[in-house]
Amino acid sequence: MVAAVETMAYAGQVPWHGLGKKVPADLTPYQMMEAAELDWEVGKEELTYLSPDGMGMTPTIVPNKFALIRMTDGKFFDIVGPSWTPLQNEKAFEFFHDFVMQGDMEMHTAGSLHDGQYVWALAKIKESFEVVKGDVIDSYLLFVNPHKRGKAIQVKSTPIRVVCWNTMSYALTTESSRSTKVNHNQYWDADSIKEMLGLAHKSLVEYKDVSQFLAGKRWNADTLVEYFNQVFPNTGTSKEESKNSILAQNVVHAQPGAELGEGSWWQAFNTVTYLTDHELGRSADTRLSSAWMGVNLTRKNKALKLATEFAEVA
Repeated sequence: MVAAVETMAYAGQVPWHGLGKKVPADLTPYQMMEAAELDWEVGKEELTYLSPDGMGMTPTIVPNKFALIRMTDGKFFDIVGPSWTPLQNEKAFEFFHDFVMQGDMEMHTAGSLHDGQYVWALAKIKESFEVVKGDVIDSYLLFVNPHKRGKAIQVKSTPIRVVCWNTMSYALTTESSRSTKVNHNQYWDADSIKEMLGLAHKSLVEYKDVSQFLAGKRWNADTLVEYFNQVFPNTGTSKEESKNSILAQNVVHAQPGAELGEGSWWQAFNTVTYLTDHELGRSADTRLSSAWMGVNLTRKNKALKLATEFAEVA
């Protein structure tokens, strides 16, 4: 594998990004961690530099700065402060243990991105719905454990459209708008995070309501072009439509599942998720990284918001 994906394993059918090695579908979270080659720990080592002392160069400790490294091979991840505490991969995968053992979830994929700086696990929740007849949305839970300064641990509800494996992430939040993001200088309390997972069901219900609303509202040629121009704006000086906006207009009827909700804002929105997940970018693994943690995740959120606004006045 190249670029963003370092190691990866998957169970069941080949994931939408087509990456990873296939493993049995009944693995425990710990077994999935091992299969994805994530059974390593992260350590903090004091930073030193060589300073002249009149007799030569003497190693000197940099105060309050530590190198974050992978203990198995010394891979350098980042520089952190004294309060930054890594969440070890084994602890991250323990999060899924009770859910998997009780039969509420099954492990689906796991891996590392950007040379180990981001570790993730995706578990399938045994819950789904149909937007329109034959258009099934499955529910997944995504856990992202970054070994990088300034990046928080995240748990997200991730609906996936079965017909084309388009993805959409929902951050789980409480009624007080407190997110499941946990900074590395905070205490990791898995039990308190698990209490919030009832919101995974709530997120799926909300997504069902939004998607069925979009499926019931129709676009016309002018509003569709305007929508794609806003999602994929031309960032240059010309007033021409961007190449990605033109591409979206060309594939709106050709994407997988285009006949499900044909002519609706659901179809328009899924044109964006299809392009970001399957077509745009240099490679499948860079699309994976971008879809879950990068610019394409932001673009999908924008596309859903805009589609809803256009549908409301349709």
